[in-house]
Amino acid sequence: MPKLVLIGDSLVAGYGLPEAEAFPVALERALAAAGHPTTVVNAGVSGDTSAGGRARLAWILADRPDAALVELGANDGLRGIGPIETRANLDSILTELSAADVPILLTGMYAPPNLGREYGAEFDGLYPDLAQTHGVAFYPFFLEGVAMEPGLNQADGIHPNAAGVDRIVEAILPYVLGLLAEVALAAPDDED
Repeated sequence: MPKLVLIGDSLVAGYGLPEAEAFPVALERALAAAGHPTTVVNAGVSGDTSAGGRARLAWILADRPDAALVELGANDGLRGIGPIETRANLDSILTELSAADVPILLTGMYAPPNLGREYGAEFDGLYPDLAQTHGVAFYPFFLEGVAMEPGLNQADGIHPNAAGVDRIVEAILPYVLGLLAEVALAAPDDED
């Protein structure tokens, strides 16, 4: 059974939710229901920035994942960290994962509007640029269809509730299935 690691922040870690309703468990359920049983490893840390994810990468790789979903940068934007720094951290993460022959799905994030148009354009643009540069699968916005929807978020208006997580899983599932197809093609005779 393939092992998919989720490298992210509170959106992946399941902040404010019981474990059974968090993104990793919901995604694992959806993959099984789609006929693709997968071990989904939650390597999300609430409050993590792209720098934090980069710092944790060695121990994540020590677990020998077959594929990785990278969801980082939301906290960089919330803290106003420069897009150049965020880009460098994500670039390093993608480079190290690729060097370890781990297929990647990069998920994008949008900058908070209060940081201005220039910051937003630079921040929002770094994700598709990195995906293209590294030749990795790309899901443009992790919170697509959930951000700014009160009924799909917890009281803080930032973190998805269980219904929001289900919406994210439904939307991202085809991309994750595509990623797992890469794993199967890379090692057709490999049985775990």
